[in-house]
Amino acid sequence: MTTPADTKTPAGTKTSADTTASAPDEPARPAPSGASGALLRAATRHSGVRCLALGLATTAATAAGLLLPAALGRALDLLLTDPGGTRATRWVLWCTGLVLLLAVLDVCETVLGGTTNARATAWLRERLTGHVLAVGPRAVSRFGSGELVARLVGNAAQAGTAPAAFAALLAAIAAPAGAVVALGLIDPWLAAMLLGGAPLLTLLLRTFARDSSQCVARYQEVQGRLAGALSEAIGGFRTIAAGGTADKEVARILRPLPELSREGHRMWQVQGRAAAQAVAVAPLLQLGVLAVAGVLLVHHRLSVGDLLAASRYAVLASGVGVLVGQLSGLVRARAAAGRLGEVLDEPAIAYGTRRLPPGQGKLELRGVIARRGARTVLNGVDLVVPGGTTLAVVGRSGSGKSVLAALAGRLADPDGGDVLLDGVPLRELDPEELRRAVGYAFERPALLGGSIEGTIGFGVTSAPAPRVREAARTACADTFVRRLPEGYATACADAPLSGGERQRLGLARAFAHDGRLLILDDALSSLDTVTEHHITQALFHHSAPGSRLIVAHRVSTAARADAVAWLDGGRVRALGSHAQLWRIPAYRAVFGDAEPTLDDDTEHGAGDSERTGGTS
Repeated sequence: MTTPADTKTPAGTKTSADTTASAPDEPARPAPSGASGALLRAATRHSGVRCLALGLATTAATAAGLLLPAALGRALDLLLTDPGGTRATRWVLWCTGLVLLLAVLDVCETVLGGTTNARATAWLRERLTGHVLAVGPRAVSRFGSGELVARLVGNAAQAGTAPAAFAALLAAIAAPAGAVVALGLIDPWLAAMLLGGAPLLTLLLRTFARDSSQCVARYQEVQGRLAGALSEAIGGFRTIAAGGTADKEVARILRPLPELSREGHRMWQVQGRAAAQAVAVAPLLQLGVLAVAGVLLVHHRLSVGDLLAASRYAVLASGVGVLVGQLSGLVRARAAAGRLGEVLDEPAIAYGTRRLPPGQGKLELRGVIARRGARTVLNGVDLVVPGGTTLAVVGRSGSGKSVLAALAGRLADPDGGDVLLDGVPLRELDPEELRRAVGYAFERPALLGGSIEGTIGFGVTSAPAPRVREAARTACADTFVRRLPEGYATACADAPLSGGERQRLGLARAFAHDGRLLILDDALSSLDTVTEHHITQALFHHSAPGSRLIVAHRVSTAARADAVAWLDGGRVRALGSHAQLWRIPAYRAVFGDAEPTLDDDTEHGAGDSERTGGTS
């Protein structure tokens, strides 16, 4: 072991809780300009074939819808002039065919729209999930688990509707444009009459898009806060039940509801106002077109069929309501994509390509600095764990033990300094090489892998069955696993496990992947004294040559380690054997309730003890 310089924490310095996800809530940063558009374009490209087919179907439906009024007008003129003629019959059949074609295309649009939405949503969720896992604990620290789930589930589904909505919007725009052209072909005065109100319609749509975008963004933000509060309550349901605070928690979770209601009403008011204005303007334009068509009919410039066609085209040309609906869907999708973009904007952990040389897991921390929000948790930590040795890390709550454990295996990156394993900076290692070399066991391990055997063997490479059972015996888990209904094949969800049993499975998983560095982050806290003794005996006398770093809260664990690093105020206050450090009252107080005074430290020669404690 090497000795860091004896440092003290400046007065007033605060430390964070012992967790990598202990950063204070940070205000959500806005997504970079154009991020939502780029994400939606990528989702559209992913479903390119379906989007193309949907676009063709909507285009064909628009073309058929534009042809139908003309065909109806022609059929009407022929029925009036030649009721029994073959030409009239032929045009009636054409109209019937167009109606059937529109029905078939409508079915195609429905199916293609649904599958396109589902495919785009699945792609967005897969990309977001992969990125969140690549970012690591920092993503939960910034957004919160409930907020991430809300974005992954709700916002991804809303953003996934964008490709289909865009294709439908193009058709919704093409229909009025084609109707104006058709009116111009019937008579230019009809098109001129309709175009006279076009600027007003354009202004209505622009205002709606701007106001709706702001409302939707605020609505989705409140939804995320509500989801976050609900996720916290679900995670702490036992504490809520034990405290009898269910009513208070319900009130806390539902506190954003009035704001959500206000934003929802404001959103519907914006859409309703736009629809009402469109309803007021569109009939006036339609009446104007019909009035002009009537005058032209009186002057024998139009036929009765032309009048019928003009009336239908006037409805299509002034159909702002359809555009309002399509714009509303796109606005919601773009706002949701912006929230997804904020998550994707969080940089993922970058890895190198280097491999580890032969070694026994020598761990080095050089000038390591770690911050959580505005707080400096670790400040210039220098530490060396020689290969094949065990270092226990002790300290009061908030001294940075779990942060140090996270940095040692690169579950997080330091804000300054370097962490090396057998001389290679962790940043430069290949990810699979790193995860094979470093094993972890946590206080509350997640039981992944389906079955008990799967969760013990879970890792970059699955551990074979013999090693799984050997690791379970080392972790004192084999006996209770064999008592389960299906033994090692028992599904984790069906296994009634205590906190200590879950910890033993987490330890077994760490033992099964026999790397060169084993990190135990308070992984023995739920074990009884006898079980802990057996596990630590196996751990400290393990035949593997690797090194071990243990976050310890018990005297017995620290006493069995080769050396102890005492964290205090974000620095290594002393480094030495447990027997050496035990002479310091402040060190003893880490394991008890008494708070030593400065006089006690001075009387017992704490300064000298800490300096002499820097040897192993």
